[in-house]
Amino acid sequence: MLTKRIIPCLDIKDGRTVKGVNFVDLRDAGDPVELASRYSDEGADELVFLDISATEQKRKTLANLVLKVAATLDIPFTVGGGIRSVEDAKILLRNGADKVTINSAAVQRPDLINELTNNFGSQCVVVAIDAKKVDESWIVHLVGGKVPTKIELKEWAREAETRGAGEILFTSMDHDGTKKGFANNALAELTEILNIPIIASGGAGNSQHFVDAFTKGRADAALAASVFHFGEIKLPQLKRILNEENIPTRTIL
Repeated sequence: MLTKRIIPCLDIKDGRTVKGVNFVDLRDAGDPVELASRYSDEGADELVFLDISATEQKRKTLANLVLKVAATLDIPFTVGGGIRSVEDAKILLRNGADKVTINSAAVQRPDLINELTNNFGSQCVVVAIDAKKVDESWIVHLVGGKVPTKIELKEWAREAETRGAGEILFTSMDHDGTKKGFANNALAELTEILNIPIIASGGAGNSQHFVDAFTKGRADAALAASVFHFGEIKLPQLKRILNEENIPTRTIL
């Protein structure tokens, strides 16, 4: 089995790490620089930094904070929020990001995916998709889940891959923050149609949920926030459990 990745996520608002349920009711989860350093030391395989209010507020990602976080890390670092151009991405990569992730801007102007991959390579470009179940279909939502589209999840994921995306970060809005497990059926359907890695997001509540995301959902990586931020799951313990289930991860403890 190929190695899997465990990815803590820092959702950033007003310079602080926050976390909510179903994309609302945000609460403070700590200082992003301190959390990033801790996760790097504890054996995270990668780290994701999402400036969740940048798109809504029509501003750039917090580049200076990205620089501070990157200085604490020795693991791959993905940054997103408010990226609308090659120049926006270039600033973040210059400040220490290894990859950039785009969401709303990519749906609104799909050529952005091509432009980023042409300039930086597919390995640098992650397309994030926030989707919610509507009448038995997974529908893509924009601007932090506030704006529904008429685009179906698999349709958009397939186009993103065709345009050069190196990975898909799929967040189930229905599962986000609920701690009831990932959207494994939808994940499995994505793995059937895509040839690029899929990161599962939304719903982690215990170690078994990660096992299920990798076995039932067949995800390549699993991302979580609150269970790590508030100490409900310890990264070293999770890595040991995955190892016992014969699910190897990139970083060996």
